[in-house]
Amino acid sequence: MDPPPPVHGPSWMGAVLFLGGQLLALWPVAAVEVHTSREVEALNGTNVRLKCTFSSSNPVSQRVTVTWNFQPQGMNSHESVLYYYEEPYPPTSGRFKERVTWDGNIDRNDASIVVWNLNPTDNGTFTCQVKNPPDVDGTIGEIQLRVVQQVHFSEIHILALVIGSACALMIIVVIMVVVWRHYRNRRQEKSTEMVETELTEKEKLKSSEEKGAVPLED
Repeated sequence: MDPPPPVHGPSWMGAVLFLGGQLLALWPVAAVEVHTSREVEALNGTNVRLKCTFSSSNPVSQRVTVTWNFQPQGMNSHESVLYYYEEPYPPTSGRFKERVTWDGNIDRNDASIVVWNLNPTDNGTFTCQVKNPPDVDGTIGEIQLRVVQQVHFSEIHILALVIGSACALMIIVVIMVVVWRHYRNRRQEKSTEMVETELTEKEKLKSSEEKGAVPLED
């Protein structure tokens, strides 16, 4: 008679590994979060500041590196825009040579740059990557740049224009009401003064007439 097959209970090693994996999943991962504007529209021939800020779970150190790259619209290639390590290193060749300057402040978690003299070939995606060892992983900020011949009003601009116009109209109305009330009060004061002057004159005249009407005694 064959012995019954052994009954396998839960493996304690597997339970430990599973629990360890869950704890690692819950443990906060050191990473750098990069924040940028998703879309920027700028006028052809002008300059634009591409804002890039970051936050890190570790204090900002002197080993921070910032890498700016550019992907032209409709292309898969990437071009170097600027590299920062203790000081900025702008490109020595390519389309951004002598057209990019560092405009950030690492101590303030700012890694922004300025692109000068924009032209239509600058349409594309700019990426900003920040590493603050030991925080070397994290998000990469992307900015979609659109170079236009004339600035188009967005919904926010239109809303701001409407609100600004309404505020200006309200201020004008308030000023007009204040001026009208001041003018009305002045007219009332003048009318009151005229009435009082007339009454005073009448009283004087009446008093003179009464004195003249008194008979002379023998």
